[in-house]
Amino acid sequence: MSELIIKQLIVGPLQVCCYFVGCSKTKEIIIIDPGGDEDFIIETIETLKLKPIMIVNTHAHPDHTAGNRALKQIFNLPIAMHEADGGSFLSQVSLFLGSMFGASPSPSPDILLKDEDEIKIGKINLKIIHTPGHTPGSICLYYPGHIFTGDTLFVGAVGRTDLPGGSWETLINSIKTKLFT
Repeated sequence: MSELIIKQLIVGPLQVCCYFVGCSKTKEIIIIDPGGDEDFIIETIETLKLKPIMIVNTHAHPDHTAGNRALKQIFNLPIAMHEADGGSFLSQVSLFLGSMFGASPSPSPDILLKDEDEIKIGKINLKIIHTPGHTPGSICLYYPGHIFTGDTLFVGAVGRTDLPGGSWETLINSIKTKLFT
């Protein structure tokens, strides 16, 4: 049996991939990109008898942070995101884009991540890879054989760069120098 838990949920009006990633031995998980549908997320956690320990946002856009407030309150979870998205960028983008999605603004992060930080979940360690371009603080989470890319990279495509904080050149550089190495 693998020591890694990976559960994908499709959530929110833009059908974002939310992931539970964690340790099968302890049942501890992090929730990556809870972009809405909090009741569905909570029900799935309870059904699978998982123990959430943290919310991690791959970037600060509201379609990836819409569930932060409710999940933080219900499970008393810290929120983690890269330091470049966690301050004034989060506030600005929440106001600008949040109104388009009807999303309540995310609380400020409790943990500011940096490139090469590690997140420990039970017996599992995920490495943070800072991949700016979609937003200044976009990150990917790496575990050998697995990577969670948020909106940096998709199957056959890359994330958009026409929203606040986006840069095509920076995104392509991140993919080439951080992910394809």
